[in-house]
Amino acid sequence: MEFVRTTVIRGLLNGGRAGNRYIWTAVARRQPEVMERNGMSSAVMQWRRMLSSGGGAEAQVKEKKEEKKDMVMSSYWGISRPKITREDGTEWPWNCFMPWETYQTDLSIDLKKHHVPRTFLDKFAYRTVKILRVPTDIFFQRRYGCRAMMLETVAAVPGMVGGMLLHLKSLRKLQQSGGWIKALLEEAENERMHLMTMVELVQPKWYERLLVLTVQGVFFNSFFVLYVLSPKLAHRIVGYLEEEAIHSYTEFLKDIDSGAIENVPAPAIAIDYWRLPKDATLKDVITVIRADEAHHRDVNHFASDIQVQGKELREAPAPLGYH
Repeated sequence: MEFVRTTVIRGLLNGGRAGNRYIWTAVARRQPEVMERNGMSSAVMQWRRMLSSGGGAEAQVKEKKEEKKDMVMSSYWGISRPKITREDGTEWPWNCFMPWETYQTDLSIDLKKHHVPRTFLDKFAYRTVKILRVPTDIFFQRRYGCRAMMLETVAAVPGMVGGMLLHLKSLRKLQQSGGWIKALLEEAENERMHLMTMVELVQPKWYERLLVLTVQGVFFNSFFVLYVLSPKLAHRIVGYLEEEAIHSYTEFLKDIDSGAIENVPAPAIAIDYWRLPKDATLKDVITVIRADEAHHRDVNHFASDIQVQGKELREAPAPLGYH
């Protein structure tokens, strides 16, 4: 018993977990018959194992996390991503788009083209877009980064809605779409990449995120119904929306040139997506986005013109790859 008392005192002086470990180890070694008599031998051995591994628990957890991060996901189904590199041999860092989906924007496109509204539907579409611009100008004023972020959350909807409805129509009528499904989905993906780029440049506040949820919910459902009722009107509205987008990005560039907005380095995602030079800046990014919007303007006015002539989209060549 004198040994036990001495051991307990030493353990308390050592303190904490190390002290407990010392006590149980010493008692188990010097007086195993006491431990066995009290049915505590196996419990102590388990306790010792727990304590011996406890000191390195954090290291083990960290090691497992590192292994998980470096581990290549494998599957019973044999699905895995091949190793993809850039042209310079460095590893491709993006999962949201691949190197073969990148491109260089055609900057020679005419930015001043405008579809003059002549018919009732054209005038209705034009006035609708002009009215929608009023609350946007009031809310964002000259905060073009936030305005662009909001604009892209709306601009990415029409292509997805149009592509989805044409897809369902193709299934119902058992006929080809003429490539227009893919063309509209390409437009939607391109607009989404605009948004991903703007999010890197502009950190939206909580009320702006809330506004995005509200606007997207209202616009998606409204545009869905509009496209079902009149695809030619829907495409015309999008054409005029893109004209307004060109104007907004032009004003954005003016503020960059005047110094009102800092010409910061371009985010990495934009450099890879548009194949920009490594030293590209915000001005370069806005320039290529504006050119993309001009291409979307042409595609949607073209789609509306086809239907105004009484034809279906599948009867005209789809502008695939026309960003």
